[in-house]
Amino acid sequence: MVDSGVQPAIVTYNVVLHVYSKMAVPWKEVVELVASMKEHGVAPDRYTYNTLISCCRRRALYKEAAQVFDEMKASGFEPDKVTFNSLLDVYGKARRHDEAIEVIQEMERVGCPPSVVTYNSLISSYVKDGLLEQAVALKQEMEVKGIKPDVVTYTTLISGLDRAGKIDAAIVEYDEMVRNGCKPNLCTYNALIKMHGVRGKFPEMMAVFDELRSAGFVPDIVTWNTLLAVFGQNGLDSEVSGVFKEMKKAGYIPERDTYVSLISSYSRCGLFDLAMQIYKRMMEAGIYPDVSTYNAVLSALARGGRWEQAEKLFAEMEERDCKPDEYSYSSLLHAYANAKRLDKMKALSDDIYSERIEPHNWLVKTLILVNSKVNNLAEAEKAFLELRQKRCSLDINVLNAMVSIYGKNRMVRKVEKILSLMKESAINLSAATYNSLMHMYSRLGDCEKCENILTEIKSSGVRPDRYSYNTVIYAYGRKGQMKEASRLFSEMKCSGLKPDVVTYNIFVKSYVSNSMFEEAIELVRYMVTQGCKPNERTYNSIVEGYCRNGKLTDAKIFVSNLPQLHPGYSKQEQQNLFEVLAKYTQR
Repeated sequence: MVDSGVQPAIVTYNVVLHVYSKMAVPWKEVVELVASMKEHGVAPDRYTYNTLISCCRRRALYKEAAQVFDEMKASGFEPDKVTFNSLLDVYGKARRHDEAIEVIQEMERVGCPPSVVTYNSLISSYVKDGLLEQAVALKQEMEVKGIKPDVVTYTTLISGLDRAGKIDAAIVEYDEMVRNGCKPNLCTYNALIKMHGVRGKFPEMMAVFDELRSAGFVPDIVTWNTLLAVFGQNGLDSEVSGVFKEMKKAGYIPERDTYVSLISSYSRCGLFDLAMQIYKRMMEAGIYPDVSTYNAVLSALARGGRWEQAEKLFAEMEERDCKPDEYSYSSLLHAYANAKRLDKMKALSDDIYSERIEPHNWLVKTLILVNSKVNNLAEAEKAFLELRQKRCSLDINVLNAMVSIYGKNRMVRKVEKILSLMKESAINLSAATYNSLMHMYSRLGDCEKCENILTEIKSSGVRPDRYSYNTVIYAYGRKGQMKEASRLFSEMKCSGLKPDVVTYNIFVKSYVSNSMFEEAIELVRYMVTQGCKPNERTYNSIVEGYCRNGKLTDAKIFVSNLPQLHPGYSKQEQQNLFEVLAKYTQR
């Protein structure tokens, strides 16, 4: 247009800026366009300023948004509801709650009373930061002012309560919403699908999916992305691929959010290389990565403990003028923890406590999670105390992490205190809570307690997972009660859960500990026929068991016969076992 000698008008610039805001174009490019606009004598109008504030939202550029707001007023434009709501969105995204409250106060001062949209924006920001009590208080405040909560208000609270593990409270909000004549929308159904799905309640999840269609809604991109995320979180990679195919069949072209869901889903299934291929495919499709995209990739790298690649991605974010947020730093902490890089984890923790990195509540929660993961009790307790001092709502993940670390250290009384806290906070126990409890009691040798907890899981409506069964099987196996362990093995298979190499290794180790070598070898044979490949630990248990019992000849025969027992077993793997055997022979 400019090349052909036609000078763009204000409308043209505003359209381009609107597109920039939707595409999450780097702020640097937005500033360059505005500078060019002013150089050509085109002055910004109210719409320009409102759009510029919107451009700050995706990257939570609250300082830049505040500067635009000030410039707008200095240029003689009075902010309208769109301006204020856009500014609130930015502050909400940046977790700047005090500034957001000041915006509402300014709205009231200038005779622009906050609407349900205004309150919904603020409630959303509180929910995202885990400040559920404040979010509920805001809902009550709007009702006092005569502003009726709408479907967005209720859906936001349902999602927040779900994330915190307060399922009963989430259902109460849903019931109140329906009772008040507020019909669920597609977002509500998507929230309910997620609530049931992440807890492995697939029949309930699919019932909501059917209800969604019965209500006249068509699954949208969020519905499909939610299903992708749910199946990914449960490690069901074939279902992830199936949903993606159905999605494309329904005519949906993958967008940024779909790529983000796929990256996240495949990484949760342990398919890190495939997750990175999806990221590459997204880039090739010409889709700008925004902070949510980078966070999905960082999360994938974190699960694989690929901290060096995560650090490189941080550098790329800076190059692209994409400011890392609390979720970015959270993933980096998880990457360090999974790679056991405690030195780097400590350095980043120090930056958070010293406020060189803004200490968002989410990051303090992450410090609890990662320190629980690496069994650093002192640091986990320090972060937990910090969170309580901030008066932040405690969610299910944080409390589960504390149950886990206290359980690992067999601190029964402290575990009981956390369980009491969960009860006081009306937080429903999840599969992870029960699993941590069973892990603790299995290490304490209390098989009966372990199985009672497994029974409690089933009666509570939570679906036991593979880890649940493996833990109780381990408890019985450790005590030599193989009949009980075998009973649970059969129950596990009947429930639709396929035993993995960990399950079989528990049995192999237990048989070996009780000098039941024939049973151990027969189990390996069965394992191979079931398509579960024995690993190094499987065979090491048997070889070392023979050697500890002085049966070196039997050990040698076992290793020699492995190619017949396990067709496809490599010569290198067999040589490694002979080296293990040689160490015992030399003693």
